[in-house]
Amino acid sequence: MNVSARSKIKIREYLWGSFRLVRITNLIIVTLTQYFTRILLIGPAENWRQIVADKDMFIISLSTVCIAAAGYIINDYFDIKIDIVNKPERVVVGRYLKRRWAMGAHQVLNVLGAALGLLVSPKIFLINVFSITLLWFYSERFKRLPFIGNFIVSLLTGLSLLILTVHYPNNRQLVLIYAIFSFFISFIREVVKDMEDIRGDMAHGCRTLPILWGIPKTRNFLYIFIGGFVLILFSMASVLNNTLLMGLFLILLLPIIFLTQKLSKADTIRDFKALSTYCKIIMLLGLLTMIAA
Repeated sequence: MNVSARSKIKIREYLWGSFRLVRITNLIIVTLTQYFTRILLIGPAENWRQIVADKDMFIISLSTVCIAAAGYIINDYFDIKIDIVNKPERVVVGRYLKRRWAMGAHQVLNVLGAALGLLVSPKIFLINVFSITLLWFYSERFKRLPFIGNFIVSLLTGLSLLILTVHYPNNRQLVLIYAIFSFFISFIREVVKDMEDIRGDMAHGCRTLPILWGIPKTRNFLYIFIGGFVLILFSMASVLNNTLLMGLFLILLLPIIFLTQKLSKADTIRDFKALSTYCKIIMLLGLLTMIAA
């Protein structure tokens, strides 16, 4: 193989590694979720062309994507040793990208995300700085602690929707319901991922819920959490007197019941990985209900 061929392979691997590092698919989902929320929940939906062309909306979404990408990078930066045990085939930092390049990209993306927020309003800027700070402490410290790490990721997931209501205040209560939905599903998925990664986390001194409580007690905790999740969603829909939303949530009960049933039987890494995928599917189905809400 000649030098130019080897160079092409390296460039391809570098690009592939970069896309995997920032979770490009997740970033696309974040962008679509924000635009769906802006068009379908905040509205008015019939003005979707103007909303898509709205400069402030584009800047808010781009700033969110920059901060999320920076969060993924710093998370992988601190978790190299753990990921080598849990997911060796997915390790990017140190394999495709040098550690100093990863840290540099993280800093550039954070500065860009904060600056973009300031272009829209000081409030958006402050929320972005808050998110950047939380993501740093999550990756550096809180991820290895029980509950708080899961809570931070889930809080930021919900905040990615609520930030829109700071600049676009219409239908805040409806957006809040979907932000809470995103929070709960994200939390469930984060705990499931901890169950999947228990071997590597335990080897490197993490104190996640599955490590402290064991799989059976963590599973029981999730049953209670899912029950509270369903109760809160229906209560909020009832307060808004939104019978259509209650009907949509009734439909969503079916995949949630399926998730709970699969959780009761999950015992292997493969099982927990499948549960994580089910959580993503439920999140997607929840977003699709925005069309009718």
